[in-house]
Amino acid sequence: KHSWIVPEIDYNMAIANCSVFTFLLATFMIFNYCAAYSALEDARIISEYKRYLRTTDHAAVARSLVHKTNWASVGSISTNDKIADYPMVNIISVDDSAVDGASTGRIHFLLTDLDFTGPDWKHINKVTFLFSDDQTLNCKNHGLDPMEPTCPRTIISGKVKQLDKNDKNYNDWLQAFTVRHPAAKSWIKAHSFYLCELEIENIFVLDFYGGPHNVAVSDYYNAKPN
Repeated sequence: KHSWIVPEIDYNMAIANCSVFTFLLATFMIFNYCAAYSALEDARIISEYKRYLRTTDHAAVARSLVHKTNWASVGSISTNDKIADYPMVNIISVDDSAVDGASTGRIHFLLTDLDFTGPDWKHINKVTFLFSDDQTLNCKNHGLDPMEPTCPRTIISGKVKQLDKNDKNYNDWLQAFTVRHPAAKSWIKAHSFYLCELEIENIFVLDFYGGPHNVAVSDYYNAKPN
């Protein structure tokens, strides 16, 4: 009689070899895909970005966003005892218009000490205003998510200045504000709101790929809104 010996199969080794082969195959496919993407899509984005930089006035983008939007998300350092020293964010109605409705770039807003931002700035006078083109529905209408870089936004930081009621321009500033925000007339009477202006110290604009752009305050005020 012949004895037929069937060699034992090392299943663990076979599975390991199969796994290694699968990993190498997947890596090769991913590498080819990434290489194709980098060569084509990245080149297109970089080319578009360079063209964009040559044709875009970021100061004008900031001025336009400030003028078109009716409100801003405003960050401050909280004085509320529940979250003292944490960042606080609030919705603040804004206006940068002259009496004739033209953009001035000067950001005016009403505050009250009954709200969050009023007490905060009096404790630590550092605030940041965020304006996004999504507020005008322009991004939504073009199928852009608010977080995408191509949905323009400007982030403007500075200090709050309470405006003097005795200033010769005060009534004009207040009139321009209430034209845009008629409800503000009742706020002033009922809740002791006071008119303020943002003394701008820094401006960032993010409106395309490649990161934010820093805009000089003087360029911002000299720019013409789109």
